Amino acid sequence: MKQFVTKEHHEQALQSLNELIRIPSVLDEEDTGKGHPFGTKVVEALDKVLAISEELGFRTFKDPEGYYGYSEVGSGDELFGILCHMDVVPAGDEKNWDTKPFDPTVKDGWLIGRGSQDDKGPSIAAMYAVKSLMDAGIEFKTRIRFIFGTDEENLWRCLDKYNEKEEGITQGFAPDAEFPLIYAEKGLLQAYLTGPGTTDFSVKAGGALNVVPDAAPYSGEKLEEVKEALNKLGFDFEDHGDSIIVLGKSIHAKDAPEGVNAISRLSMALAEVFDFAPIDFLGKLVKENATGEHVVGKTKDEQSGELTMNFASLEITPEQTKIGVDMRIPVTFKKDDLVAKLTETAKKYELTYEDFDFLDSLYVPLDSELVKNLLQTYRDITGDMTEPFVSGGATFARTMNQCVAFGAMFPDTPDFMHQANERWELSSMYKAMEIYAEAVYRLCAK
Repeated sequence: MKQFVTKEHHEQALQSLNELIRIPSVLDEEDTGKGHPFGTKVVEALDKVLAISEELGFRTFKDPEGYYGYSEVGSGDELFGILCHMDVVPAGDEKNWDTKPFDPTVKDGWLIGRGSQDDKGPSIAAMYAVKSLMDAGIEFKTRIRFIFGTDEENLWRCLDKYNEKEEGITQGFAPDAEFPLIYAEKGLLQAYLTGPGTTDFSVKAGGALNVVPDAAPYSGEKLEEVKEALNKLGFDFEDHGDSIIVLGKSIHAKDAPEGVNAISRLSMALAEVFDFAPIDFLGKLVKENATGEHVVGKTKDEQSGELTMNFASLEITPEQTKIGVDMRIPVTFKKDDLVAKLTETAKKYELTYEDFDFLDSLYVPLDSELVKNLLQTYRDITGDMTEPFVSGGATFARTMNQCVAFGAMFPDTPDFMHQANERWELSSMYKAMEIYAEAVYRLCAK
C-alpha cells in the first residue's frame, strides 16, 4: 500500500482543527434567524470548514438558508458521500475542564477541546485524507462530497433540509463513531405516554429521553410508606427526612438494560402504596425490564439484537401524567407495528401514545461491496480483526443510501464525547487519516 498521508498533512490538519474548535458552535435557539437557523456560531463553523475546503482545492456550496454545506472533488455521475457535522454539544460547567473547552490545547500527545472527537476532529481527518490523494495526483472515477450538517446534536433538521433539496449519494460513510464499522443502527423512536392526573401524589423526575435516569426524587404523600416499600424491594435511596431520592445507574438509552432506572424503581414503590392506573403501568407492568418485553412482547432479530425501551421521564400533576420513553428498534421491525402494540398496552392503563421523534434504522449487509471494502482496508492497515457491529446509537449514516458509520475512534480509544475534557490522541487521528485515505482510494480512484 502506498502511504498517501504525510507529516505535512498531519500538521495542516491539526491547524485546521484548532481553527474549528475555537468556534463554540452550540445550538442557540435565542440566536436564530435568516441564514443561521441554529445560531450564528454554528453557521460560523460551517463557513470556516467551507473556507478550509476551498483552500484545499474542493468545490464548495453553502445552503442559502444556512442548514448545511458541502465540499466536492472529482467527476462522474456517482456520488460518494462523507457525512460530517460542525455543531457540538455545550461545554457544560467549565470548572470541570482542565483547559478552556474552546481553546484547543495539545498536552501529552492529546488534543483537548470540544469537538475534538465529536465530530470536528474526524471530519478534518477525513478531509485531509482525501486531500492527500489529491496531492498524490490521484484521479477519481466518482465525485466525493463532504456533507457538513449543523444540527446533528439535536433534531437533524440540517440533513432533512439537505435530502429535501439535494441529490442522494450512491454510497458513503459517516466518520462519527467507531472502527471497524457499524453496518446496522437500530431505529430510534421517542414518544410520550399521557394520561389523567391525580391529587393523591405528585412526581417530577428524569430528563433527556436518551439517558437512563440515575435519580428520582419524591416528597409527596405517604412518604413513610413509600420508604418502606423501597426497603422491602431492596432499592437504594437517599433519605432526607421529608424527601427521598431513589438511586439508579445512568447509561445511554441504547444500552438501557445495563443501567438501573431510578424512575422504574420509584414507580414500583409508588404502585405498592397508591392505586393509580398510570403508575401501575410503570410499577407493576414494566418494572425493571428495559427490553420492552412486558409492553410490546419479545422483539429481537439476528441482524441487530434486542429492542431496548427506556422510560426516561415521569411527571404526575393533578392535571395529567406524562411519561417519556426512548425505544431502539431492531432493524427488521416496523415502527407502526410496535407503536400499535405500545398504544394498545398503554390504553389499558389510561395512557395515550404521542409521537415525539423517529429515525428509521440503518442496515447495510455485511456482504455489500461498501462494507467489504471498508472493513478490509481497516484490517489491512491495523491488523485488527474486530468484527463490525450493530449500534443502538444514531449517526448521519442512516439518512443516506448505502452508508455506514466508519470510525474515527478505535476499539481502544477512550470515549470522551460529550464529556468535560473531550480529547483525541493525535496518533489515533493520524492513523484514522491513513485508513480514510486508503479506503477512499480503493473505492473512488480510477
